[in-house]
Amino acid sequence: MRLPFRLPRESLTFRAPRRGPFLQVAKTAVAMIAAWIAAGLLVPGPPPIFAAIAAVLVVQPSINQSFTRAVERSVGVIVGVVIASALGILLGSPTWVILLAGGVSLLVAWSLRMSPGATNQVAISAVLVLALGTATPNYAIDRVLETVIGAIIGIVVNTVLVPPVLVSPAREKLDVLGRELAAALERLADALETPQTRESLEGLLLEARLLRPVRDAAADAIRDGADSLSLNPRSSRHRADLADMQARLDRFTPVVTQTIGMTRAIYDGYTSSIVDDPSVRAIAEQLHRAAHDVRLDFALDAPAAESSVEEPALTRPLQIRTPSTEHWVLVGSLLMDLHRIHESLRDEPA
Repeated sequence: MRLPFRLPRESLTFRAPRRGPFLQVAKTAVAMIAAWIAAGLLVPGPPPIFAAIAAVLVVQPSINQSFTRAVERSVGVIVGVVIASALGILLGSPTWVILLAGGVSLLVAWSLRMSPGATNQVAISAVLVLALGTATPNYAIDRVLETVIGAIIGIVVNTVLVPPVLVSPAREKLDVLGRELAAALERLADALETPQTRESLEGLLLEARLLRPVRDAAADAIRDGADSLSLNPRSSRHRADLADMQARLDRFTPVVTQTIGMTRAIYDGYTSSIVDDPSVRAIAEQLHRAAHDVRLDFALDAPAAESSVEEPALTRPLQIRTPSTEHWVLVGSLLMDLHRIHESLRDEPA
């Protein structure tokens, strides 16, 4: 008997595409052990499970995320412990009260519009308090103190032991954007200089459209880099570098848009005769120059066949006095996009 549907392969795996940094694992282990020892000394009683869990959850890829997670964890534990203590004092701690506490906790968190992390923590804390301990005021206060100790230790460990800075990954993603953008401009120029088949034009358009996810990946990496510098004692030496990356991304985003637009125009209006049109060949030369300038701005290595000119090649906008009668629509569209690319490349960053 055949199933009416098949589960996607991705839903059956528990492995990540790549490992996280080992340093993050080591810091988490250090924070967990330190939280367990500190809470055990400061808060006598049952094993400090709440402190260890808080420390593990608080050590995040950035200090800003650690602080956010610490607040979520602490608020969630406080609300969950209060709910569990109230229900435990009123109804005792049979199994059905534990389940009731979990449901009431989720309802309270929903009504307060708490974040998903804090919502889960409210329910987990309420269930653990009733399942593992006696619902008394002293027990509840001790569990809150444990959580606060674990959260503070998690933040301290993440801050003191090589605080994470995600500027290098942002730089790598931005360099990939520059490399792919230059390659797309070169492919576009080649398509105007040599005859193309319909299949090659489709491939050209597909490769051009892939610039958008590359640009989005660079934007996400820069955003992660900025997040890693928030509350980070190492931020001062990296902020200028990250600001420069953001300015370069903003500057070249329009070039990505225009490159995709020019590729689409060629795909829609291509005829084999355009390779012999002087106006089109002039535009192709300008695209080669634009690719050179992109590589120059990103400090990328030039192709072996290209002369190593260390100055901009796209010095002035292309002027075509006599438009082509056969390809004037395509030429006009390409000229408009090329003019915008010229403006972006000549717009020196502040």
